[in-house]
Amino acid sequence: MGKNLKPLFRNIIAVIAGWLLGSIINMGLVTVGHAFFPIPGVDPDNMEEMAAIIGTLEFKFFIFPFLAHALGTFTGAVSATLIGATHKMKLAIGIGVIFLIGGIFVSFLLPAPTWFIVVDLLFAYIPMAWLGGKLVTGKTEKR
Repeated sequence: MGKNLKPLFRNIIAVIAGWLLGSIINMGLVTVGHAFFPIPGVDPDNMEEMAAIIGTLEFKFFIFPFLAHALGTFTGAVSATLIGATHKMKLAIGIGVIFLIGGIFVSFLLPAPTWFIVVDLLFAYIPMAWLGGKLVTGKTEKR
């Protein structure tokens, strides 16, 4: 394998690992959220039931989904930045974009209140990816 390909493969692995780890954190927090704030009479794994009720839910039901999105993205970005060989901040932001695309997709599947969609899409993805990347690159790269 050529020297030029090794960083490329490491960066690809970094993105995959960041995406997987971030997804595990995301799903774990969503599951914990359903345990802390169960929705009476609704199966949280049933997208049709969730879509029918989500617009009527109180604020407390949106805390864990936001934390899941933000901390999943943050963890994924930190992981990708730590594993990546080059372009570390771009890898972190790439993770943010991947999770943002997922967030946009889910906002069509589960039409949450507009306030939540706006807050979630604006603050849970790109800013958290930037913060995760900055946390790592600020310590490992010379300025």
